[in-house]
Amino acid sequence: MIYIADLHIHSKYSRAVSQEMTIPNLSRWGKYKGIDLIGTGDFTHPFWFNDLKENLLEDGKGFFNFKDDGKGPKFVLSAEISNIYTQGEKGRRIHSVVLAPSFADAEKINEKLASLGNLMSDGRPILPISAKLLLETVKEVSPDSIFFPAHIWTPWYSLYGSNSGFDSMVDCFGSASREIFAIETGLSSDPAMNWRIKELDDYGIISFSDAHSLPKLGREATAFEGDFSFQGLREAMKSKDGPNKIAYTIEFHPEEGKYHYTGHRNCKVCYSPEEVKHKGTTCPVCGRKLTVGVMQRVEALSTRGEAEIEIAKEGVFTRSKKLNRPPFVMLVPLQEVIAEVVGSNTASQTVRSEYQALVDRCGSEFEVLLKTAREDLVKVVSPKIVEGIIKNRNGEISVSPGYDGEFGKVSIWEDETQTKEESSEQMSLF
Repeated sequence: MIYIADLHIHSKYSRAVSQEMTIPNLSRWGKYKGIDLIGTGDFTHPFWFNDLKENLLEDGKGFFNFKDDGKGPKFVLSAEISNIYTQGEKGRRIHSVVLAPSFADAEKINEKLASLGNLMSDGRPILPISAKLLLETVKEVSPDSIFFPAHIWTPWYSLYGSNSGFDSMVDCFGSASREIFAIETGLSSDPAMNWRIKELDDYGIISFSDAHSLPKLGREATAFEGDFSFQGLREAMKSKDGPNKIAYTIEFHPEEGKYHYTGHRNCKVCYSPEEVKHKGTTCPVCGRKLTVGVMQRVEALSTRGEAEIEIAKEGVFTRSKKLNRPPFVMLVPLQEVIAEVVGSNTASQTVRSEYQALVDRCGSEFEVLLKTAREDLVKVVSPKIVEGIIKNRNGEISVSPGYDGEFGKVSIWEDETQTKEESSEQMSLF
């Protein structure tokens, strides 16, 4: 079977996260989105771990059912952990995600990590140990757990980050890197950008939402093929051609990510990699170093040019003609499409009503975005919204790239700009 998973999210116990991020709400929104498997996020936090034990029932295969809705999406225990330390005379900040196959395994991990840092302080705990030591510690107490580096290109808090990361997997994790078999792209990169890095040829490329609020669930996700179990998931991340494998990923347009291009938000300076070649990375306004974006960092570490991977579009999917890699599809979230049409932000009642009508009639957001026929869509919403959905499906959009913490701006119709949430609270729930 093919199942869609979003394995990197956060609970209400993490900073800048909606208080609505609870198991009942995640189950409900998982059905809206069309997600079959959701990471719980934050299992290291004592209060959230208690919530998980109260709300979830183990299914005997490493996944969990919400006790009040056995027909909804399943859950898997997940947690993101932040490591802040010094290595090679440089400050390092690395985020990683851990998936545990049982409450017993999660308890062992929590007990061990509690001796290394304060797990109560945040849903995403900060530990003053190396990422290598974290990986070794997790594997020591839970050999069957899954460990992968999170959003590997973001300038801060990532494996390849321009400000506090490394130039290679081995530099970061050393000999323990053999325990890693997949990496997460992050919102500001897509699989094609990662295909340019030879070091990543042997790693599965996966994408998840890092959702801090319910509507952001599934803005990136991975479709796996094979046995719907923890062991099947583990094998799917490791294998390219076996019965368990990655079928495809669902991607945020990387230009819409907050760190795609290089620049300074406060100075309104934004450079593409080509512009960086000619202008450098010093801000012409304030004289300080620009925040080096993901695209620039990929250029610096790449071993292949874009032409070498021969990217081709086949229907809604993008794939490489040269490399044996799962394809991907890039989508603007449905609420953003509706918001542009009606001229309001995604939190408006109008957008919510149109969104609910579509998922109720068509099955789920992914069904609407990828499969539902035009003639069925027009029975539910206006022709203009239908046009936006079809243009989105066909990739007929433009994006003004994000940089230095500023989200990119999506436009389906070139003379209009996607309206974003304007309050600081809404923007913080990225």
